[in-house]
Amino acid sequence: MSKDRFQYHDYFLMDELLTEEHLLVRASIREWVKKEVSPIVEDACQKAEFPKQWIKGLAEIGAFGPYIPVEYGGGGMDQISYGIIMMELERGDSGLRSTASVQSSLVMYPIFTYGSEEQKRKYLPQLASGKMMGCFGLTEPDHGSNPSGMLSTIKDKGDHVILNGSKMWISNAPFADIAVVWAKDEEGVIRGMIVERGMEGFSTPETHGKWSLRASATGELVFDNVRIPKENILPNVKGLKGPLGCLNSARYGISWGAIGAALDCYDSALRYSKERVQFDRPIGGFQLTQKKLAEMITEITKAQLLTWRLGVLKNENRATPSQISMAKRNNVNMALQIAREARQIHGGMGITGEYPIMRHMMNLESVITYEGTHDIHLLITGMDVTGLNAFQ
Repeated sequence: MSKDRFQYHDYFLMDELLTEEHLLVRASIREWVKKEVSPIVEDACQKAEFPKQWIKGLAEIGAFGPYIPVEYGGGGMDQISYGIIMMELERGDSGLRSTASVQSSLVMYPIFTYGSEEQKRKYLPQLASGKMMGCFGLTEPDHGSNPSGMLSTIKDKGDHVILNGSKMWISNAPFADIAVVWAKDEEGVIRGMIVERGMEGFSTPETHGKWSLRASATGELVFDNVRIPKENILPNVKGLKGPLGCLNSARYGISWGAIGAALDCYDSALRYSKERVQFDRPIGGFQLTQKKLAEMITEITKAQLLTWRLGVLKNENRATPSQISMAKRNNVNMALQIAREARQIHGGMGITGEYPIMRHMMNLESVITYEGTHDIHLLITGMDVTGLNAFQ
């Protein structure tokens, strides 16, 4: 069991832009990660197990719905606090951040934003406390980057609808109590609904054999003539803008989270470069190693500034989907490149569980694909700057 020796890196004195509350939030999350996550995460990944005790801990530190109003059980925090929480969690592990991100942005957010008052009162406090866990059903076996082509359907049966279809690559699915699911009605309009575990015909088979996000539970959602009461349908949204609104919130969190993974890799590489001696001197004294480290901290600093500004815009309700896409794409790619360079600095030791590098690298290979692939986000930016749609 390796000791968590992580130290934060703030090359441009970004802390001066944060409030006292932001700093307190960061300190509390980091302390929990060092105490509860770091000592067991490598073993959990080796065993491909999600440590269920993390759920209680995440709830206690306020990682579920931190920006949801207090009256619904949330933390009532701002968007920068949410981003900081995601960064500190992903510094521990991307799978851990995924669990909290799904609960907050893909389950609690749509219920709060699109749900009825009754739905908010029924589900949000339970979700915030971790007594209830949720997942998000959008991606299908044949429809990932093109969710509008989904095949899942609902048919009106009076006081209820009948849901048929399937979803895959669903974080939290194996243990989720509810699923926020998107399906087309008989007019082809996408609707959101809350599917509860125990409803007849609803199953969540687990996905095995992953080489990435191994400390995160992933599964499928299968709907075989599932009877959904109409009071479980989200009343305040229709169309693709519903799930895309959720994804904007989640992608924003990922843009912060990826910085955490990058910082962990950089911190480990910097320390290793000062301790590892070759040719009678620390390898950090060689030009090529310094080049790698200098480029790492430069890219991290650029990402920190990008997400801080995005957080300010989010707090002001001015952040656009295209701006969020740019941050998600840039920061995840940045983190993945830093993980690869950090692996080089660690040499052969970089592939072992004694250091976090290979685990972060494998995790980021998923993060760069989910909730909008690297290339799809590139095209979103391209469409925004040219006004021309390359998707059609």
